[in-house]
Amino acid sequence: MKRLLKTIFGRLTVVLAAIFLQVWLFVYIIFELGAEYRYVDLGIKLLAVIFVFWILNNWMNPAYKLLWSILILAVPVVGVVLYYIMGQSRVTRQVRRRYESAVELCKPLMQQKEAVAVSLRKADEDAYRQSSYLSGDSGFPAYHNTKTVFFPTGEEMYARMKEELEKAKHFIFIEYFIVAEGEMWDGVLEILEKKVREGVDVRLIYDDIGSIGTLPMGYFKKMRALGIKCVVFNRFVPAASIFLNNRDHRKILVIDGHTAFTGGINFADEYINRIVRFGYWKDNGIMLHGEGAFSFTVMFLQMWSVITKSDRELKDLARFAGGRDSLMEKRAPFSSRLYHKEQFEDDGYVQPYCDTPLDNETVGENVYLNIVSQAHDYVWIYTPYLIIDNEMMTALTLAAKSGVDVRIVTPGIPDKRIAYLLTRSCYRQLIESGVRIYEYTPGFIHAKTVVSDDKIATVGSVNFDYRSLYLHFECGVWMYGTSAVMQIKKDCEETFSKCRKITDDWLKHQNILVRMMAAVIKPLAPLL
Repeated sequence: MKRLLKTIFGRLTVVLAAIFLQVWLFVYIIFELGAEYRYVDLGIKLLAVIFVFWILNNWMNPAYKLLWSILILAVPVVGVVLYYIMGQSRVTRQVRRRYESAVELCKPLMQQKEAVAVSLRKADEDAYRQSSYLSGDSGFPAYHNTKTVFFPTGEEMYARMKEELEKAKHFIFIEYFIVAEGEMWDGVLEILEKKVREGVDVRLIYDDIGSIGTLPMGYFKKMRALGIKCVVFNRFVPAASIFLNNRDHRKILVIDGHTAFTGGINFADEYINRIVRFGYWKDNGIMLHGEGAFSFTVMFLQMWSVITKSDRELKDLARFAGGRDSLMEKRAPFSSRLYHKEQFEDDGYVQPYCDTPLDNETVGENVYLNIVSQAHDYVWIYTPYLIIDNEMMTALTLAAKSGVDVRIVTPGIPDKRIAYLLTRSCYRQLIESGVRIYEYTPGFIHAKTVVSDDKIATVGSVNFDYRSLYLHFECGVWMYGTSAVMQIKKDCEETFSKCRKITDDWLKHQNILVRMMAAVIKPLAPLL
């Protein structure tokens, strides 16, 4: 009963109810005017047609265009209002300007070293082209001198995180979609409090929607009282706004500029299986130790600059990068901590990248498409959601038809029923094209990992669904020839043995009602 009351009167329920009332009131007024005045009704229909033409000429996925065009023409007022709230990937002009300014300030820091690019090109022309795309469109270069460690479970990554946090001397930057009170976060918070007392600069960014059901309102005030600099990304307020649609789905932990963690693992107890929600929760993470961690430092500071509306540190950082002398170190002591003179272990090539809804480039999806389309022997994928567009479907089926061993692991126990239904609705076309589908029977797989040909892999926060690929801020690490690549392959081989393979016989005996339901909701996939 206590949990039920908390859900009913919780902040998320109240805010959603307020937004619903606003939308309902607006739609009601417009409908009443249309019914009362014929010219108002004609004007609404004319505006709907104009709006559809605008959508058709806009940059977006064709599936998006089709869905929204049909919806707006069928029910103009409702369709336009829903598109305003849910269909746009554009944030406010102020946020866009701040983000673009932050990226521009960081360009001098993110120049690709020619020696790294040349050596990668000599090693593998295809990999070089993938890397060149990332450095050009994500704005983050490839690095040598970075050791990679892959974590096949949240428990293993959590243990290593705490070890590295204990070593922090200068700063700790944390940016996560979900932070939840519980054993996992308490263990981290205990270390953070100690580090603050030691004079370490500790900062935290959490997404308000991601953490709305896991943290009390005003949690950032508690963090600040502990000495932790804390800000909230895109605070969820009871007002219909296009910016509500864009979330910070990234998972970034940076320690002293030389060690960084990312992947699918959030700070919540289910990610380390301290609580059981959907069977065993399997997730992946990656640690970078060396020069490559600097890109995650920059990603964090860019977001920090956007939220705090201050670019002072980024300007200092850019100036420091232009002249690293002793005088500059005195003027910008914070910036001087981000550079390291020590030599790091060389472990292939690593290239952190980020994807944003602020441009017309689906970097996260294109990383996946590049890996799939250039695979020669195999490409193996972990994803919690397989809600893909025509481009991804074509790439996966074409690779399989060309003789590439394409395997996809999805959850055996779902966390979201509709997403699970849509994921399964993709099986038939993929399997008939030769793609092998496996469902992770012990529970829920939340990892977003791809490995190919014993040489290329990526681990990050990017799901194979529309929201991750088009609407959210995301991040990941592309790798070539690192030790983590083979660690990922080994984990995949072990995981396949714990899965049920979806066969033609399974497809034949699939419940007809389930198939009909999937067919009905599949056109709505871009909304999910």
